[in-house]
Amino acid sequence: MKILIACEESQRVCKEFRRLGHESYSCDIEPCSGGHKEWHIQADVLPLLNGDCSFMTVDGINHRIDGKWDMIIAFPPCTYLTVTGNRWFNIERYGDKAIQRYKDRDLAIKFFMRFVNADCEKIAIENPVGVMSTEYRKPDCIIQPYEFGHTERKTTCLWLKGLPKLKPTEIVEPKIIKCASGTIESNWHMKTLHLESKERSKLRSKTFLGIAKAMAEQWGKKIQKRGKRNYA
Repeated sequence: MKILIACEESQRVCKEFRRLGHESYSCDIEPCSGGHKEWHIQADVLPLLNGDCSFMTVDGINHRIDGKWDMIIAFPPCTYLTVTGNRWFNIERYGDKAIQRYKDRDLAIKFFMRFVNADCEKIAIENPVGVMSTEYRKPDCIIQPYEFGHTERKTTCLWLKGLPKLKPTEIVEPKIIKCASGTIESNWHMKTLHLESKERSKLRSKTFLGIAKAMAEQWGKKIQKRGKRNYA
C-alpha cells in the first residue's frame, strides 16, 4: 500500500509500515528525527492529501502518487484542541491572548477536518481528548500506551474511516506518580516537565512504539520484501 503519515517527524509509524513492505512516507514541516530522509517529506501536507501528486523527499528524490493514497494516518497538532488547555481560553482573565487562542483553535479545527474530508478510503486521525469530540464527533476508539506494552498513561483518541478499531496487544500495569497537589500523573509526563515548551511538546507528541507497531500490523498486511534494507 501507499501510505501517507501526516504530521509525523518521528517516523515511528512510517518505519513500522516500511518494515512490512509498504510504501509509506512521513510528512511534516519539521525535519525528521527518525533517521530516514528518503521517506520524509518536509513540506505542507495539505496539497498531498487527495493523491495524484508529486513530491520530493528530503534526500532529493522525486516521487509520484497516481490515484488516491491507500491509507492516511494523521497526527494533527493538539495544542489548541486538547481540553488540558481550556483554562487559557478565559477572555476575562487573559484578554487578547485568549481571543487569539480562539482564533488559533478555529484554524486547528479546520486543519483537523481537512484529514476527515480527504479523498481516501482508509483514514485514521489521532488526538488527545479535546474539542473534536463535540466539533466533529466522538472518536471511534480510545487507547492507552499501557495497552501496548508501555507502562505509561496517555489517553489517545482515534477517529477512523474504513479501518477497524485498534486492539490492545500487551496490557501492562501503568506506572503513575502522585503529585503534592494530589493529582496523578504518568512518569513519562513528569520527566518532560523541565523541558522548554517546544521540545516538551515535540517529545510528548511522539507515538509510542507499541502503538505504532500495532497500527502497522493491524491495518497493514505484511508484504514480501526484496533484498535487505535498514529500518533502524
